[in-house]
Amino acid sequence: MSYLSRHALPEEAQTEQSTAPPLFTLPDKRALATSIRASAQVFADPRSLALLDRIRMVAPSDANVLIMGATGTGKELVARHVHNLSGRQNRPFVAVNCGAFSETLVESELFGHEKGAFTGAFSAKPGWFEAANGGTLFLDEIGDLPLSMQVKLLRVLQEREIVRLGSRKSIPIDVRVLAATNVHLQDAVAAGHFREDLFYRLNVVQLAVPTLRERPGDILPLARYFIEEYRGRLGYGPVAIDPSAERKLCEHSWPGNIRELENAIHHALLVCRHEKLGERDLQISSFGIVVRQRGTDDNSNTTPQQALEHALRDCFNQAEDNLFETIEDTVMRVAFDFCDRNQIQAAKLLGISRNVLRARLIRAKQISALK
Repeated sequence: MSYLSRHALPEEAQTEQSTAPPLFTLPDKRALATSIRASAQVFADPRSLALLDRIRMVAPSDANVLIMGATGTGKELVARHVHNLSGRQNRPFVAVNCGAFSETLVESELFGHEKGAFTGAFSAKPGWFEAANGGTLFLDEIGDLPLSMQVKLLRVLQEREIVRLGSRKSIPIDVRVLAATNVHLQDAVAAGHFREDLFYRLNVVQLAVPTLRERPGDILPLARYFIEEYRGRLGYGPVAIDPSAERKLCEHSWPGNIRELENAIHHALLVCRHEKLGERDLQISSFGIVVRQRGTDDNSNTTPQQALEHALRDCFNQAEDNLFETIEDTVMRVAFDFCDRNQIQAAKLLGISRNVLRARLIRAKQISALK
């Protein structure tokens, strides 16, 4: 789980680093083919550059950092850059997904255990805090941490020591904690799902990572990076982007953020028949086109229902396969995001059961991962 963070640019762009925007990538990107994480982050848009300036200001300290942002916006990449700019850059960076472990295992994973602490504990094992000792521990999806573990994590942050499961001996640690979440923790605190004292302990510094639609200046630089990345893997020669394709990329709202853009570029290169990537090669639904492009500015009387009808007609004109399923998946995904990724509220908004919503969201993720 320990990685080295690297700055990366396509080889062709190495001679233009003085003018190219900063771009960071995850290590071992090919192992992330089915991941929903963003594998690259660029800072070209003014909002991204403002975030980069803030990262540079807070990185040298040892303050805890809470990174807020939707899935696929590059929160782990931001965390790695904070680590790289800190005094701990030559020490471990350990990334842990708090939602990946059951409530019975999460304590052992975080704090370690002694031999015989539970059935199957045949030997002692250090946890992620010990693995990150001297460096940085990145706790992704911190909002998924059970309340019982939130109490223990708070104590660790306060006392700077951990106790392995099955032991009474405390172990001092020197770890900087970076936490990330795609939910509004203030709302979770109000609902009683997250401890207020832990929230304030983690939220010494907050970094808000905008969605891709909120930083449109990053779309084309990221698209060009992914073209270089995937054409190299596919053994293709240079591939340019047609102006019509650029417009289509910039008009899309990218609900799946950077990962959706990467999948779209990968697919486009697979079907592209020329040395220029065209609009027809981009299989992205018109349902995701930013509505304001259709004349819903202050001087327009277009209603949301009319804007939806326009978007649907665009979809019908493209005549994609499985169009009805694509529209349904999009409606459910947008409702899920609109409700701050709360399945119960999203299901209530759509008038369907939570189980139906959950099944469709899971299927949509699997389909997206295969593109």
